[in-house]
Amino acid sequence: MKQVLEILGFLALVQGVAGLVHEFTGWNWGLVRRPGVLDGYEVYASIALLVLGIALFAAAGSRKSS
Repeated sequence: MKQVLEILGFLALVQGVAGLVHEFTGWNWGLVRRPGVLDGYEVYASIALLVLGIALFAAAGSRKSS
């Protein structure tokens, strides 16, 4: 379970960073820019993904390794 949380945290961090890089540099990569529902809220969604990634890493760190 700990490894799953770490992988999900890593993916959330990467996508959050990708969304912010896309907004500020114009590079066309990342998943945040794809859904039309997020039009105008890409920066907020990217920040939310960064926070989610950090929370997942914290949850993984608090789990006992087995």
